[in-house]
Amino acid sequence: MGFTEVTVLLGGLALFLFGMKMMSDGLEQAAGDKMKKILEKLTANRFLGVAVGAGITAVIQSSSATTVMVVGFVNSGIMTLRQAIWVIMGANVGTTITGQLIALDIGVIAPLFAITGVVFIVFLKSKKLHHWGYIIGGLGVLFIGMTMMSDSMSGLRDSKVFVDAVTNLSNPLLGILAGALFTAIIQSSSASVGILQALAMSGTISLSSAVFVLFGQNIGTCITAVLASIGTSRNARRSTIIHLMFNIIGTSVFTLICVLTPFTSFMESLTPNNTAAQIANVHTTFNIVTTLLMLPFGTVLEKIAKIILPEHENENADEMVLKFISPASVINHKIGSVSVAVSQIRNEICHMIELSLSNVKLSFENILSWSSDKTEQVEKYEEYVDFLNAEISKYISSLMSCEMTEKDAQTISSFFKIIGNIERISDHAMNISEYAVLLNKKGHTVTDEAFAEIEEMKQAALSSIELLDFSKPSISHMTFVSISMAEKRIDSLSEAYRENQIDRLRENKCSGDISVIYSEMITDFERIGDHVLNIAELIQE
Repeated sequence: MGFTEVTVLLGGLALFLFGMKMMSDGLEQAAGDKMKKILEKLTANRFLGVAVGAGITAVIQSSSATTVMVVGFVNSGIMTLRQAIWVIMGANVGTTITGQLIALDIGVIAPLFAITGVVFIVFLKSKKLHHWGYIIGGLGVLFIGMTMMSDSMSGLRDSKVFVDAVTNLSNPLLGILAGALFTAIIQSSSASVGILQALAMSGTISLSSAVFVLFGQNIGTCITAVLASIGTSRNARRSTIIHLMFNIIGTSVFTLICVLTPFTSFMESLTPNNTAAQIANVHTTFNIVTTLLMLPFGTVLEKIAKIILPEHENENADEMVLKFISPASVINHKIGSVSVAVSQIRNEICHMIELSLSNVKLSFENILSWSSDKTEQVEKYEEYVDFLNAEISKYISSLMSCEMTEKDAQTISSFFKIIGNIERISDHAMNISEYAVLLNKKGHTVTDEAFAEIEEMKQAALSSIELLDFSKPSISHMTFVSISMAEKRIDSLSEAYRENQIDRLRENKCSGDISVIYSEMITDFERIGDHVLNIAELIQE
């Protein structure tokens, strides 16, 4: 290959990958949230799960993107590991659609797709049509790149060095390793299969040499999900192990079939004059047959994954970690990533509220009956809440550079303000616990009347926080009214308790020190109610 051919090849590859990215961005804007909802709801049984995985992957043309979404859902607790198995199997079937489209050789009309997409983006004002413009235009650019790659590689047929290298790929092990490595580098089996088809279309590689590379490409595509699972929950990491096992088992079975039977010759005979179609057909057969073989053994795969990554009792019990957020899912793929991120943040906020609720409860109990254990636990929870506030804030900041719908952008912006209010609730709980420490040091005790008021404060604060339900994307009108009424009751109680404390001070039932501490505690109690109402208002917006 001369310099010109190399530059055309690189240019074609650039257009191919850019076309896939255009389609990815357009689909993220047009239907990312809908894909998330479909995956969440339609995975009740194995057949439906496979169908959903195949359907979504066929649309977005990336099994890696679907698998990354699945990893995010498992990590967030939205989807079980068993549900994930069926979707992953379906994703492997759906990803074959790209190869079949390329085999149809519609490169002649690819410029029409590209210009149609440009017209939608440049001349039409509708945002929805802009998204479709990116999808259609991306498909056109993808096929233009495909044609460029195929044309640039046609000269390789006369290269002895290349012919010898391709001949070596007919060795099963070398072919599988080459396919897996190349796909792992570019992180897209659709793209790597497309490049393999471009080689075939240029006449530089036959099916007998390409078949083992093709099997390796199915293994290499797992790298994206593996990267996305870093730092996620144990079940999320198990889902990537299942994805890897599926493709390794499939590759092993089909390698034996190709070595021991005339499978390759049979596939060649179906479309004798179209090597690109032969590769597409083998790719489709590989994934459909492997899915059919593995479908009855999904639960076995689940058990093996649990043996490889077993449960550890009290693992990370004292360690501050993000339980649901998986930053790598946003970094590695665009399709559905923002929708996954919204679910992850919402679940992490639920965790944060649970910690703050526990802190409020413990802090009031510490006033009523002080102990060093309660004080220490409040401090640990406060430190954990501060950690979550900082980490969620960083994660939200990293999302700002991602393409997202206006609704998702507004939701994520609200989350940023919400976690600030939750952190302040925990701060006020910490203050109340510190008052308990101060009272204990000074040897003061509260009166029976004040004791009853503090118990009332505890119940009112807890009832108010418990009304917040982050498992749902919105808050009902009735719940908002209840929170608003709870906040007014807290204000009313605060005012009444201040008057009662002044009366006790006048009657010499308590000292000035206790009066000051009690007054500060009432202020913190009142602020807790204010922050709960702020959170409810942000959710309602």
